[in-house]
Amino acid sequence: MAAAATCGSVAASTGSAVATASKNNVTSFQRRGRRASGTNDSGPRLVSITGTRPSVRNGQLLVSTGLPALDQLLGGGLAVGTVLLIEEDKYNIYSPLLFKYFLAEGIVNGHTLLVASAKEDPANILQELPAPLLDDKCKKEFDEDVYNHKTPESNIKMKIAWRYQLLPKMEQIGPVSSSRFGHYYDASKRMPQELIEASNWHGFFLPEKISSTLKVEPCSLTPGYTKLLQFIQNIIYEEGFDGSNPQKKQRNILRIGIQNLGSPLWGDDICCAENGGNSHSLTKFLYVLRGLLRTSLSACIITMPTHLIQNKAIIARVTTLSDIVVGLESFIGSERETNPLYKDYHGLIHIRQIPRLNNLICDESDVKDLAFKLKRKLFTIEVFYICYFRSIKNYPAR
Repeated sequence: MAAAATCGSVAASTGSAVATASKNNVTSFQRRGRRASGTNDSGPRLVSITGTRPSVRNGQLLVSTGLPALDQLLGGGLAVGTVLLIEEDKYNIYSPLLFKYFLAEGIVNGHTLLVASAKEDPANILQELPAPLLDDKCKKEFDEDVYNHKTPESNIKMKIAWRYQLLPKMEQIGPVSSSRFGHYYDASKRMPQELIEASNWHGFFLPEKISSTLKVEPCSLTPGYTKLLQFIQNIIYEEGFDGSNPQKKQRNILRIGIQNLGSPLWGDDICCAENGGNSHSLTKFLYVLRGLLRTSLSACIITMPTHLIQNKAIIARVTTLSDIVVGLESFIGSERETNPLYKDYHGLIHIRQIPRLNNLICDESDVKDLAFKLKRKLFTIEVFYICYFRSIKNYPAR
């Protein structure tokens, strides 16, 4: 069975002590390093970890999701110690892209990866990661593809009221040009093999971890969830991500990616029956997982087929146990696929929940109308505007 993990709120604080007036007449507005005595101050300092930055809102340590536009929507990035839940699109075409962006960002920054899947070998997933755009030439190519991309109707002036003529049809969401926190990726190319070989990663492939003769105890987690929790816990404690061995090696971030959690491949039946025998197994897993994340230098992304879950109460509990919830709605197979209003997009993205740290409730994003588009190289997120106008000739005469 998985070792018990408490979900205590242990937050790592990196505040700076305020200098008080002393016998050397040093005021609180002077830096300690300028004392006349020349003594070195050994006060607490912010530990710098590659690929991280503190939040401008609350000082929480952030990592990039691998998609700068998504970082901006989430308030700057994904907070260390939190869970990002991706609600998979119907045919699971676009959610794997966000999953791979998250892993690719970890390799570029030298973070340790933990990839778990019941469907695909983690080694094969890493071979399909997008290639990073690191040099100035690639960055210029990215900017031209994003900002100079025009549709055939972009040059047609809309015959609407003058007050709407300057209103953009879509608005590209992206990072500040001077920010290098998140990287850009070319979805049409694969990450170089030497980068993958130089990375430190751990794979959890469920068919290799579960034997057909494994005995299952009643009223417990499914064998797949139990094995995965044990695996995650061992990596966190053995490699020092819990802070137990801060002096033995350089501090780093553990990026955990779990694919298709809750699907029948994990031995869960919530997608097959409304009141299955393992209806509480997934929520127990998330409860213990979040306890492990809260006390370690780790961040987790989970993709889940929530559209297949029969019991809506389970979806509500899963949302509550997740810190951030992002839903993808694909237009494939729907009426919007042939609707002219949506012809420039491939689906909608819903920011259902963003964290309000150190509070018992979660916040909602201010931006509601968001659409995504998969171009030849890029996955972009745009603000979607739909304006309805009435012809002047249809107005009643006064």
